[in-house]
Amino acid sequence: MNAYRLAATALTLGLALITGPSVSAFAPGPDADVAAAMERDLGLASGQAAARLAAEERASAAETELRRELGDAFAGTWLADDGTLVAATTDAARVPAIAKAGARADVVTRPLAALDAAKARLDAAARAAGPDVHAWYVDVAANDVVILAADPAEAAAFVEAAGVDASAVRVKPSAARPVPYAGIRGGDGFMVEGKGRCIVGFTARQGTTDGFLAAGHCGQPGDIATTTDGTPIGVFAYSSGSGYDYAWVTLYPGWTARGAVAAGGTEQLIRGATPAPVGASVCRAAPGAGWHCGIIQQRNVTVNFPEGVITGLVRTNVCSEPGMSGAPFVSGDQAQGITVGGSGNCASGGTTFFQPVAEALSALGLTLITS
Repeated sequence: MNAYRLAATALTLGLALITGPSVSAFAPGPDADVAAAMERDLGLASGQAAARLAAEERASAAETELRRELGDAFAGTWLADDGTLVAATTDAARVPAIAKAGARADVVTRPLAALDAAKARLDAAARAAGPDVHAWYVDVAANDVVILAADPAEAAAFVEAAGVDASAVRVKPSAARPVPYAGIRGGDGFMVEGKGRCIVGFTARQGTTDGFLAAGHCGQPGDIATTTDGTPIGVFAYSSGSGYDYAWVTLYPGWTARGAVAAGGTEQLIRGATPAPVGASVCRAAPGAGWHCGIIQQRNVTVNFPEGVITGLVRTNVCSEPGMSGAPFVSGDQAQGITVGGSGNCASGGTTFFQPVAEALSALGLTLITS
């Protein structure tokens, strides 16, 4: 793999060099609690959260431009540890175009389309994945497809059953099997009558009807959502079937949907749902637990939960705890997704997967409610 280190116009966060204004000097900036969580979990100095989010927003725009410019030679983008946007291509002649977009080039063997096609074949053969095969995804930085598995032999058999070229696949050890967060409590969450507790994801509107997105495994159409003291909030109008994990709950009259995410007594206003790139920071809000932040590691991940396979998830290193079903993920003021499940905990660290909010909005014909 040949890396072209282009220093001229590389996008970089320059976090180590930021000593200027505090978070409050940036407008709009992250909520103070979100900024504090980012500084704590990402190792940022005071005042660096807003600058990082601004750089990540520029990287998102550059990624869109590069995807269009490189066409079939596009092999993915990601933010390096130093904050530089890296763009992979299978055509060395496209390196100048990458530099012009403000990114560092990496010339690789496989285009993203080929890797996505290999993953799609694994998705199609998901029933052949045994219980020790935990998840699979495209790793754009490594230019391959990764399978997380406790048993390498079981992973190899899965690859063979899917008819995928083994040379494009890398098996990584995975001791902890992700499980969905169902039947749990939430302070500012909601109850599902006769089932358990979940957390509101993001508020959304369908025509003139307001409601909210939640994890699909929280309830089925017709289930009643209530406050923790039993006051009815709304009814599940839709719950995704096999392969996805989101639900749409319509609100009863008297309830007002607001374009914000709350945690720890504070609110982060929501202004859109632009997906953040791989390598970008992301924070999850949950009642009682407050804010926890980390990095987007991969997109379009398929996870083999004990209850079934779910596709199209986003993998993060945000710490994971039972009780987070449906908890919203944000990047700055942009909605990212709703918590599906994960492994580990916030004492030793873990992995959390979320369902992209944009996918749920599009599938259900919803409009995100923003501030």
